[in-house]
Amino acid sequence: MSIIWEIWGAIQGIVMAAVHDPITLVIALVVLLAAGFMMQGMEALLSTTLLAMLAFGLLGYVRMVTLGKQPAAAFATTDWHNFATTTGLTLLAYLITFAVVIAVVNTVRSLVLR
Repeated sequence: MSIIWEIWGAIQGIVMAAVHDPITLVIALVVLLAAGFMMQGMEALLSTTLLAMLAFGLLGYVRMVTLGKQPAAAFATTDWHNFATTTGLTLLAYLITFAVVIAVVNTVRSLVLR
């Protein structure tokens, strides 16, 4: 039961960190809404979630290079090292969070379009 609480704590940390960074929150919401609207059915949830996570990471990189004025090559190396040291618990929390939001958006979309 403690692993569930650890995952829940990681999800809360992700959400609270996004609330304190509105640009990252907007990027995540745009990616999640687009993924939820483009997904054809629930059978594609895992692949859509993984693609949404990849898009979120790439857009975060573009944000830091353009708005943050970071040197592209140096920041790519730093970003890759940060990803490589990310714990499995954090990746699982992102996966669950993205999957739930995408599933909700897709469900609402399918109910509205009936």
